[in-house]
Amino acid sequence: MLPLMLDLTTLTEAYQNGTLTPLQLVEEVITRREASRDPAIFISTVPDADLRAAAAALMAAHPVPGSLPLWGIPFAAKDNIDAFGLPTTAACPAYAYDPATDSTVVARLRAAGALLVGKTNLDQFATGLNGSRSPYGAPRSVFDADYVSGGSSSGSAVAVASGIVSFALGTDTAGSGRVPAMFNNLVGIKPTPGLVPNTGVVPACASVDCVTVLSACVADGVAVRRVMEGFDAADPYSRAATPVGLPATLRIGVLAGVEREFFGNTQVERLYDAAVAKAEALGAQIVPIDYAPFREAASLLYDGPWVAERLAAIEEFIAANADKMDPTVRKIISGAQGMTAVDAFNGQYRLLELKRKTDAEWARVDILLLPTSPTTHTVADMLADPIRLNGQFGRYTNFVNLLGCAAIAVPCGFDQTGHLPAGVTLVGPGFSDDALAPFADTLHRALGLGMGADRKAALPAARPVVADLGIDVVVVGAHLTGMPLNSQLTGLGGQFKRACKTARDYRLYVLPDALPAKPGLLRDPGFDGPGIAVEVWSLPAAGFGMFVNAIPAPLGIGKITLDDGREVSGFLCEAHSLTGAPEITALGSWKAHVARQAKV
Repeated sequence: MLPLMLDLTTLTEAYQNGTLTPLQLVEEVITRREASRDPAIFISTVPDADLRAAAAALMAAHPVPGSLPLWGIPFAAKDNIDAFGLPTTAACPAYAYDPATDSTVVARLRAAGALLVGKTNLDQFATGLNGSRSPYGAPRSVFDADYVSGGSSSGSAVAVASGIVSFALGTDTAGSGRVPAMFNNLVGIKPTPGLVPNTGVVPACASVDCVTVLSACVADGVAVRRVMEGFDAADPYSRAATPVGLPATLRIGVLAGVEREFFGNTQVERLYDAAVAKAEALGAQIVPIDYAPFREAASLLYDGPWVAERLAAIEEFIAANADKMDPTVRKIISGAQGMTAVDAFNGQYRLLELKRKTDAEWARVDILLLPTSPTTHTVADMLADPIRLNGQFGRYTNFVNLLGCAAIAVPCGFDQTGHLPAGVTLVGPGFSDDALAPFADTLHRALGLGMGADRKAALPAARPVVADLGIDVVVVGAHLTGMPLNSQLTGLGGQFKRACKTARDYRLYVLPDALPAKPGLLRDPGFDGPGIAVEVWSLPAAGFGMFVNAIPAPLGIGKITLDDGREVSGFLCEAHSLTGAPEITALGSWKAHVARQAKV
């Protein structure tokens, strides 16, 4: 008998001890999906037969449990994220299309062994923090159906909290991956903008959008994020991460004075204060901050020109289909009509001015501890006053992406009646994602009650919430980005680090009779060539071991000297196998050879 919450530890242990298989789990997921009391969670679902086939294919291709990072783990994706085989609607039927490929994040998750269950509901075009702006219905809080689920990643939060999937993907521009986490007693992992690729995601504000993870605990969400992250050249806002550390003893900035606003919700205020006290008890130094410049920056997301970015994303569609949109969403996005380039530049100038002021506060602290949302509301109240009440939810979330920060939202308990949950968010500098995780996990364990709808569930035993630093590997051929075997890297949690060249004394050949076609790299001391274009990837230690074990002869792993003098493990070839092999060194790269062959 499986518990309600399908956390990764529980499923992985069951797979490894033989008490569960992915096929058996799929049957449970199908049963739970059909039995759900909330009909608004999913917009589309993977058919039962296809879900069973995916589980069977996984077991056939990778029979050893745990041989992939997310082996047999069920997940859902917000329906503004492309998944091949299911339409993408962004909660607007007139906008729907059938994607030709998976989004980058879904492709990486499937390659890592995760099983997609369906596409979840959202505030239309990811515009809203409440979850009630969808023609497919309004998902409800798993604790009280009168209350909103939070949005815009509404269905994703409810799918996890109700035990249908282990984790779900959301997106977050203004707080859409954090607010629904609070309202459903979940963790919300909001990466630094650019860390996780947005290729294949319908944009809200493309310059600040983030794909997020809703999960039962911090370790689960971080594990999923690390599979998804890594540079993607197809996303113009993708960035190679330079991790930022945090000190062992944290200086934590908290709200003070007139900036403490909970809109009359004394229960959330009490739980926030308890979270601050617990953080101090855990060894942190509590530092009251001036939140005003953060709040002013937050206001720019909807009251400034960034709303024009939402219009840019669907400008042609709204011009022809305005009457087919949710009225509130249409009103918000149409409000950008008439904005000018001057408005956009003035908005950028104001944001930079405010950033200077926030920098002064950051100089005094390492991270911030804020309420995820200062309050919540019923669906009826939200529908009666949709814009003002929605704005309350974003008071402490809207600035985070504009200022390029990382954030992790965690539960912090229930109100005095045990009725509704509250949550807090840890906000750190850009690329402090991994460094934030240990304290977020500790605080969750100290404050949280259960996971999702199961208030009595014990969190999985504490385990490292950040994967190891990884082992670098140089790839030169079919494992390069965009090449046929690149999924072998991403499926093992590989992260792209950089493109570069080898030292000048390497030659490149085409291996005879290799399928798919592969190159052979050989060092020839004294040779003065152009250097061969390569990529450096980082793999977790376990993934590196599996990767190396699968390398076929005559290839092997050895030290490759790069053009900057560094030596990194990578693909080399046994010299005897290159007798008579065509040399392509002059082309400078395997991709140049592939492009030339395509023209033949």
